[in-house]
Amino acid sequence: MDRERLVQQLTAVVGDAHVLTDPAVRASYETDFTGRYTGRARCVVRPADTAEVAAVLRLCHGSGVPVLPQGGNTGLVGGSVPGPDGGEVVLSLRRLTGIGPLDPDARRITVGAGLPLAALQRHLRPLGWEFGVDLAARDSATLGGMIATNAGGERVVKYGTTRANVAGVEAVLADGGVLDRLAGLPKDNTGYDLTGLLVGSEGTLAVVTRARLRLVPHLPHRVTALLALDSLASAIAVLGRLRLLESLELAEFFTADGLALVLERSGLPAPFRSAHPVHLLVECAGRRDPSGELAELLEEADVREVAVALQDADRRRLAAYRERHTESINAAGIPLKLDVTVPLAALPGFVADLPALLAGRGSPYVFGHLAEGNVHVNLLGVAPADEEAVTEAVLDRVAAAGGSISAEHGIGRAKAPYLHLTRSAADIAVMRSIKAALDPTGLLSPHTLLPTDA
Repeated sequence: MDRERLVQQLTAVVGDAHVLTDPAVRASYETDFTGRYTGRARCVVRPADTAEVAAVLRLCHGSGVPVLPQGGNTGLVGGSVPGPDGGEVVLSLRRLTGIGPLDPDARRITVGAGLPLAALQRHLRPLGWEFGVDLAARDSATLGGMIATNAGGERVVKYGTTRANVAGVEAVLADGGVLDRLAGLPKDNTGYDLTGLLVGSEGTLAVVTRARLRLVPHLPHRVTALLALDSLASAIAVLGRLRLLESLELAEFFTADGLALVLERSGLPAPFRSAHPVHLLVECAGRRDPSGELAELLEEADVREVAVALQDADRRRLAAYRERHTESINAAGIPLKLDVTVPLAALPGFVADLPALLAGRGSPYVFGHLAEGNVHVNLLGVAPADEEAVTEAVLDRVAAAGGSISAEHGIGRAKAPYLHLTRSAADIAVMRSIKAALDPTGLLSPHTLLPTDA
């Protein structure tokens, strides 16, 4: 089918205002958050509900046109932007922002895939509830995108990844059929876990349109502490003690280089009088004030300096030293981002090896979620000609340590060629079989997740 005919049919489904063909208007949907990955869409379609998503997919399926589902477009691996040939329809889910009634007895709520995480938080907290997953990109990251990538974020140490917090989904298959698993029953042993299968599938199997989310009670008393430490090994040792606290919700690390860049780019004042090699940001929450038990534990820990905050504004100021890393790094240049997981025992050695792995081909900035060994490796100054060699060197080192080449942003386009490093040939063959069963013509996110060389 020619482009104009398909545009006309899509317009009849979603309305003229929601089929974007002007290159200037499409631009924000065609470039990812990093600015590193960009492409060209046939058009951008913005359906309002599941029925419209199904109709769009039926039209594209019937025409043999590939579709790229997109949420908040905050990904870092090129999985949410089209390829360069202009052949894909970008299916933006940002209009699917509905919030269903809260079910306090079941601790559940059903939301649209396009709802930003921050909007859900604003809705739930006055009602005494929370969604267990939180991200620095909460204002723009959507629930559907988080589900597609199985995002983890800052509170995995207590609540787990997105998969652990999703009870059910509604999704549209490549041919327009609707899969309804929204019941989210706590016990349902009727075959395959289709909800779990779709979480983390990066839009390659179906388009999630609504989700039934598990909720946790909002804990009113919080304390945030920024710890200055002499090494990453010391941070891991302190973390081991912190895990004794049931109130621990967050344990984030960053290094002196990253903090210096944040101070330079943001204008924030230095948190301590002296510079320190490593910092650990921790937060505890409870129905009662957890600051006493945190202070008692830290008295016996090997910590150089500590800053503690109880009031919301003060806690946000401490958190900013970690949360403003991404924007500060992006302001300094377009980084090569390699989000990975390394076993905690191997983490200090991995970070120490980065300069040698780079061999002068860039400057590393590392930070991340210490409790899970999740390191956001950001490399500035890597020449385009060196990117492949640098990526391979770093990811080979991750694999040698028994880690994962992706911790929470997915594989996307960027890491598909390296999937074999941490997934076996049998794993990849099973994934290909599942993809072929649910999307036999390969029209959903065709360049994402699975290597294209086989």
